[in-house]
Order: sequence, then structure tokens, then C-alpha cells
Amino acid sequence: MASAEEITKKAKSNLAIALTCLPKTRRADMVTFYAFCRIIDDIADCPDTPAEKKQTQLQHWKDGFLKGFTSPNEIESGILQIRDHYEIPNQPFIDLIEGCESDLYPQRFGSWEELQTYTYKVACCVGLISIKIFGCTHPDSTQYAIKLGHALQLTNILRDVGEDLEEGVRIYLPINDMARFQYSERDLVGKVHDGRFVAMMNYHAERAEHFYEEAIAAIPEQDKHALKAAEAMRKIYHAILLKMKADNFQVFHQRYSLSKPRKLWTLLTSIVG
Repeated sequence: MASAEEITKKAKSNLAIALTCLPKTRRADMVTFYAFCRIIDDIADCPDTPAEKKQTQLQHWKDGFLKGFTSPNEIESGILQIRDHYEIPNQPFIDLIEGCESDLYPQRFGSWEELQTYTYKVACCVGLISIKIFGCTHPDSTQYAIKLGHALQLTNILRDVGEDLEEGVRIYLPINDMARFQYSERDLVGKVHDGRFVAMMNYHAERAEHFYEEAIAAIPEQDKHALKAAEAMRKIYHAILLKMKADNFQVFHQRYSLSKPRKLWTLLTSIVG
């Protein structure tokens, strides 16, 4: 198995840039945690592996947290050490795994309330674990992690609408929100980009904006320094959201991102801000 550093470098994630804000030890622990997240996500997304085998692989990880791994590899051992060192409960790890596991079979969300349960598991739990590794101590940082998790995952959902259609016709936009704009699932599968689609996407973008604003408002003064990496992520993904909005969400034919210089500038402003 590849090392945590190799997995992180290969992923070329925005997180890899943000992690340079952290002290050496905390950065190493976040790299291990990110590698764990990447492994779980890759298990769920692998198109060549039967769903039953994926479930077995994900159960292996759940059992590892609950009972311990029989012969742990480097990353399995490392993630349990992180859990124990930072006194993180098992539940957010289990929730994260189960959130990815829910992607094994086609699912549709009837409402934002249903989707919110999913975004909590796959994104907010990442934040809840991360703030422990970052060294946050104020209870308000928990709310920051939850609000930012919803915002980041909503941004991802909007950005990846086209890609998710190609990958097993995954649709995360809530059914009742699509109905609100008289935009059907058939329209989405047909990649109909019209006024209804843009209005619907703006509606979801406003929801994400609300969570970004709530995250900023929740930052406790005593944890501002510890949250610099998270703030770098917030600024990068918020900028991606604004870029999509300005371009009327051309998500069926392109994947939005920021240039490396802009990401580095965002990182710099987060460090000195």
C-alpha cells in the first residue's frame, strides 16, 4: 500500500496546499487522516469493484475502529494512533465511512433535510476530526466545522453535477428543490442548461453561502490560529463557488478550479490574516 504522503501527493487536493499552514507534527497527522479519507472514498467510487466487495472492505475499516485491526498496515495503525492521541470518539470515523458506503447504491434525496444527513457524514465529520488534529479547544469550533462541512460539500455537489451524472447517474440535488424550479431529473440527465437550471443552481449556491457565513461567524478568537488551514480551504472553495455563479454554472462540460498561483495567494493571506 502507498504511504500517506504518496496518497496525498497523488490526489493533488486543495487540502494538500492548506496543510502547509500547520506545524510539522499536526501536518503529518492530517496527511495520515487525509490518506484514510482518500482510501475510504476510493473504495466507494471504484467502478470495477462489485458493491458487495466494497461493503466488505468498508466493514473492515469500521471493525478496525470498533475492535482493532488484526494486522494493521501503516495507515491503519496511524489513524488509530491519531484517534487515541487526540481523544477523538469513534463515531465521526464510523459516520464518515457510512456516508461513503451510502454511495454504493443509487440514492435520491427528497429534501435538503435528507441531503443534510449525507453532507454531515461525508464532510462535517471530516471537519470534526480535523479540528481535534488542528488543536482547537473552544466548543464553538465544533459549530464552525459543521457549518463549513455543509458549505464545502454543497460546493462540491454543484461543481460535480456533470461528473456525477457520468459516474452511475449520481444525483445529489434534492427532488423537491428541483420541482421548485420545474426542472426534472430527465432534464438533468439530458444536461439541459437553461434559465430553470441556473435559477436552481443559484438557489443551492445561496444555501452554501449561508453556511459559509455561519462558519465565519462561529470562529472563536482563541482558535483562529489553529483554524488557519481550514480557513484556507474555506476561501478556496468559496472562490470556486463564486466562479461558478459568475459563469452561470457551466458544470456539464467543465470542472471549476482555481489556478495554482491563486491558491498559493489564498494560502498566504490565510497564514498572515
